[in-house]
Amino acid sequence: MLKPLNDRVVLKMVEAEETTVSGIILAGSAKEKPEIAEVIAVGPGGLVDGKTVEMNVKPGDKVIMSKYSGTEVKYQGTEYVIVRAGDILAIVD
Repeated sequence: MLKPLNDRVVLKMVEAEETTVSGIILAGSAKEKPEIAEVIAVGPGGLVDGKTVEMNVKPGDKVIMSKYSGTEVKYQGTEYVIVRAGDILAIVD
C-alpha cells in the first residue's frame, strides 16, 4: 500500500470517456488526459513549509485535479498519481 507523506494524496485516474454525449466515438489522439481521479490514500497534513495544512479529502472521494500536476508512479501493476493537496481543485459529488 502506498502511504503518502505530509500534504500528498495518492490518486487513481478515472478512465476517459471514449464516446461523446452525442454518440461520437473519439480517436485516441482526440482524448484529453482525464482530470477526474479517485482518492486512494491521504497523507496526514500538518505543518508543511511552515504552514498548517488540513486535508479535506478522504479515500473514495472523486476529485478534479490540475492538469499535468503530480508524479506518476506504477505500483504493483497499477498506475497512480501523487499530488499535493493544493493541486486538487474540487470534490465531485
